[in-house]
Amino acid sequence: MADCCVETFNICILQGATYAKQFTWWGPVLVFGQVQQAPVNLTGYTGTLQIRPYALSTTVLYDASSNLVINGPAGQITLTIPGSVTEGFTWWNGVYDLLLTSADGSYSTRLFQGTVTVSPGVSA
Repeated sequence: MADCCVETFNICILQGATYAKQFTWWGPVLVFGQVQQAPVNLTGYTGTLQIRPYALSTTVLYDASSNLVINGPAGQITLTIPGSVTEGFTWWNGVYDLLLTSADGSYSTRLFQGTVTVSPGVSA
């Protein structure tokens, strides 16, 4: 059962192909007396994204943390896993979450979570 406060986004990776996805963290801001949504400034934040067979597993199928690029002022997190990496995936299912931590380490949030499916490649 998914946590009610965390957005669920399921990922499908095509084995041998580059996987790229951009996430944006939106939050409420006051504009001319009205609450509107705007990108959260993520300047200085770091991200952790690990794929595991199931929640609470100690086995990491793939640590994609180094594949994250954070565009702080735009509130954007881009995940790019090269095809040269995905071609080596020999697992087909897992779960992940995206944890963001503030520059001073005082605040962490789980922004997204979901399942990961790898679609096996046929062509070499």
